[in-house]
Amino acid sequence: MSMTKTDVQKKSQRPQPGNPRTPERIKEMLRVDHAGEYGAVRIYAGQLAVFKTLAHKTETSEALARMEAEEQEHLARFNELLNERHVRPTAFSPFWHVAGYAMGAATALMGEKAAHACTVAVEEVIEEHYASQVRELEALGEEEKPLCETIEKFRLEEVAHRDEALEKGAKDTPGYPLLAGAIKSACRLAIRLSEKV
Repeated sequence: MSMTKTDVQKKSQRPQPGNPRTPERIKEMLRVDHAGEYGAVRIYAGQLAVFKTLAHKTETSEALARMEAEEQEHLARFNELLNERHVRPTAFSPFWHVAGYAMGAATALMGEKAAHACTVAVEEVIEEHYASQVRELEALGEEEKPLCETIEKFRLEEVAHRDEALEKGAKDTPGYPLLAGAIKSACRLAIRLSEKV
């Protein structure tokens, strides 16, 4: 089977042992993963700001607070990795600070199921993103094994968040396909921007 021009470009962007581009690609990974975890923390903060004011939503608040705590752990580890490897965070951090919170608050104001729909949409994109990174890092063998294991651990935790949100009725949200599609598109755009800038 012949490779298309896009396939060749994608292959050339993957880190390969001994490839001088590999350190730069690792920096892109860390930059975008840090941005993603920061955005996730802000989304949960926005949702919690709404649900914490509602006495009958204590269970939802507790579940969101637990997920936010896990995202905080991810963010803390990526903060460490940025410092260890001298990687600057994305220049879009101030924007994600506001946009993440706004997305969280807006979906919470739409209702509990919409908040869960937001979680599913975000986590599906992040799971795909992390899975792709794990494949790239596995190609390096032992060279980046600790980073690969960290990202795989985080990927599994994001999958658990997604599954919990699905169990709580995310797909019962009115207009779920439209809402989820819009959130996924926003997340994919954020990934593209945060890798490079």
